[in-house]
Amino acid sequence: MAAPSPSPGSAELLERLGALIASRRGADPEASYVATLFAKGTDAILKKIGEEATETVMAAKDGERGAIVRETADLWFHTLVMLAHFDLGPADVLAELARREGVSGLAEKAARAAAPGPSSNQT
Repeated sequence: MAAPSPSPGSAELLERLGALIASRRGADPEASYVATLFAKGTDAILKKIGEEATETVMAAKDGERGAIVRETADLWFHTLVMLAHFDLGPADVLAELARREGVSGLAEKAARAAAPGPSSNQT
C-alpha cells in the first residue's frame, strides 16, 4: 500500500504551527498548554517528548494505524515546542532534511561518525 503523498502546503502547515507555538512563549500558563510547557522549562519539554516517543513506539508495536498517526502527531507537536524553546523552527529541520535528500543514509552516518565533536552519534 503506497503512502499518501503530502498535501500541498504541508511545509506551510508546519511553519504556521511552529509560529503559533513560538507565540505562546511568555503567554499566560493558565490560558495555554504550550505556555505551561515553556514556563516549566527544558526538562519538562524533553520529558514530554520522551513520553510521546514511547507512546508512538507502543502504538507502532500494536500496529493500529489510527493510533500510530495520533501518537506521531503528538510527538511532532511536542518536538515543535522543543524547537521553539531553543529558538528553532520547522524550517531549520526541513533545511536539514533537504540537505540530506539524495544522500545515502549509510554515507550520512559515516560522515557524522568521522566528524569531530560530541554530535557524532553511533546509533
